[in-house]
Formats: sequence, structure tokens, C-alpha cells
Amino acid sequence: MQSTKALTPFEEVNLFYDQAAERLKLSSGVWEMLRRPWRELRVQVPVRMDNGEMKVFTGYRVQHNAARGPYKGGVRYHPQADEEEVRALASLMTWKTALMGLPFGGAKGGVQCDPNQLSLGELNRITRRYTLSIEHLIGPNRDIPAPDLGTNAQTMGWMMDAYGQIHGYTPAIVTGKPVELHGSLGRDSATGRGVGYVLTEAAKDFGLEVRGARVVIQGFGNVGSWAARLLHEMGCRIIAIGDAKGAVYQPRGLDLQKLLRHHTSAGTVAGFPEGEAVTNEELLELDCDVLLPAAIDNVLTGRNASRLKTRLVLGGANHPTTPEADAILNDRRIPVLPDILVNAGGVTVSYFEWTQNLQEFRWDEDRVNAELKKTITSAYREVYQRAQQAGITYRQAAFEIGVQRVARAAELRGFI
Repeated sequence: MQSTKALTPFEEVNLFYDQAAERLKLSSGVWEMLRRPWRELRVQVPVRMDNGEMKVFTGYRVQHNAARGPYKGGVRYHPQADEEEVRALASLMTWKTALMGLPFGGAKGGVQCDPNQLSLGELNRITRRYTLSIEHLIGPNRDIPAPDLGTNAQTMGWMMDAYGQIHGYTPAIVTGKPVELHGSLGRDSATGRGVGYVLTEAAKDFGLEVRGARVVIQGFGNVGSWAARLLHEMGCRIIAIGDAKGAVYQPRGLDLQKLLRHHTSAGTVAGFPEGEAVTNEELLELDCDVLLPAAIDNVLTGRNASRLKTRLVLGGANHPTTPEADAILNDRRIPVLPDILVNAGGVTVSYFEWTQNLQEFRWDEDRVNAELKKTITSAYREVYQRAQQAGITYRQAAFEIGVQRVARAAELRGFI
């Protein structure tokens, strides 16, 4: 496969989309309509900083497709959250929600800032200004934001309040809110829990024994930390974990409770005394049964895919594998379960939260988890069966299912 180093994130995502569109034999007009975002907004986010200085950040909201329902997608705060990245993530959300059978389209938002360098007050003001800049495009039946990289439940509480000051009290405007503000029970752990449910199903098909399986996790934010806890409870042996400041490796298995205490006090897994320090690059190439990249995009590339020593890759982060790496891993017969399946637990429980808000009725956590398990294991089965029947990769199968559903919705609504 030709190197894709020069491609933008959106172009990389569209390589997978194009493969699906070609296999589905979409007409050229439909192909192009589903490929492009339907609407893109770029805004200035001027904010008074704590020192009295005015600083202007750049924000985006990209609405990729709404054929299947209101736009749905997170808001990330990150220095690299530029137009191309947000556009790529919005596209992934379209195929993800369709794959999971959710009545949503796909969108994404972002503000180019480093939340680690900002005070709580500055983050509050950035969030409110950004919300006011996009409020004319969002709404509980139009576009429902959620947390993403660099944002959290508190961010969603601020967004809900800022929107409500104009439109009245509207809990369903965002998901991933604090439970006290009508967020859903089980939302915090949903993405990590979904990873566990997918692994449980996949283990049956790939001859893996979950209990004792050696797992390497890159990333220790919401997805990575919850996945580590839940996989540990399932009996997996977590042998290595990394975050932005470093990584730690213990072939016998990390003592997760001690590691969590260390992370709470130090703010990083780096420096944990009961393990060997390794770089994040070395971490990805450790000998393991399951590799879970759960941090940032494009960490598995043409440069390191040939050196991976894992039996299974689970895409916990958004778009962690480049097309070039995907092809290499496929040639090496290492299954790659794609991010639009593996990390879909978050958007699935976001759907449950939105439903609860509209009904003004709260589900208990057991119901949330049971519905999540049913939804994500059903999606996994569809992906596995299509991949086996068509002789394609699991990513190709996932995209094909998602694209087919969006194209059908567009046809039924009379767009085509």
C-alpha cells in the first residue's frame, strides 16, 4: 500500500469511507454527498484571562451528516483541535452512530487551547463563549454536544447552563453531564465498559482467554483508566500503561490499586515504583495479547506496525491506526477492531442519557449497563459476520455497515 503520510486526518478517514462506498456501489452523487460535511462553522472565542489580558482562541463545530437524526459529537479542547482534525472526527461520528443503530448523525467540535495550562475560571469562560458562538446551530433535536479529549462532565454543565440562559432550562442539549444535572448513571465508565464488552465477545472468536490475557494500554484518561479497571476486574493482566508523561511496564501484571493511588498523587503513571519505565513508543511494541491505544490518533503507523507483538488491537482512541498500519497489520493477520466499534460505548450511553432527558425519567445503572452490553455486542456480531462473509477487514466491515445505513436513510428521506 502506498504511504499515506502526507494525507490529512479527514483524507485518511475518507480512504476507509471510499472503500465502503465502492463496495456498496454508491452512485457518484451519493458518494460525494455522504463524503463531505454538511455544515462547518469556525468561530472566534475571545476570553478575559485571569491576569486581565484578552486572549482569542479558535473554535469549530463541524456537522458532517444528519440523515439518521440530530448531529451528535463531542467537543475537544486541545492545541491540535484544528479544522482538519475536527472534520475527520465528525465523519467518524456519522459512521459510528449508524453502526451502533443510534438515531443520530455525526458532528464534532473543538477549541484550540491547552486545558492543562488554564484555570478553572478560564475554562468556564472559554466554554460559555464557545457555546454562545455555536448556540444557533445546536439544540436537543438539532445537534447535541458531549465531552471529548480535554473536556469533561463539568464542561458539559457549563455548556448546558450557557445554552439555557438563552433558550431556557434544556438538559437534553448536551450529554455527559454531571449526574446531579440529569446526566446518566454509568456514563463516566461507558466507553471503558464498552471496550470490555467487545473484548469479551472477540475473545470467543479469536481464541483468547480473557482471564490472564496480557493487556497493554496507551492512555490513562477517561477511556484508558476505566478500561484498565474493568479489564482488571474481568481477570486480565494489565502489564503496561502509558500517559502523556511516560509509561510503566510490569510483565507480571501491574498492581492497579497502587497504580491508581500513585496516579492520583503524582498526576501521571510515570514514576510508579513497582514497574519499569518505558517510553510510549516502546509500550506499543511490547509483547502482549491485547493492545489498546486509548489516547490520541495516529499512534499505530507504517513505521511501527511491523514491530507490534500483539494478538489483537482494540481501537480505544479515535482514529489511532493509519490506513498504512491497518494494511500492514492485516497482512500480518493481526485483527484490528476499529474505534467506531470499540469506543462506541460513550455515544451509546449518551443516547441513553438524551432519551432519559427527553422522557424526564432516570434509568438505574444496571439498566444502562445491560442496554449498553446488548447494543455493542450486537454491533460487534454484525461487524464480525460481515467481515467473515465478505473476506474484508473488521474496519472495512464496520464502515460498510455504517455507510449503508446512512445512504439508506438519505434515500428514504428523499435526499437522493
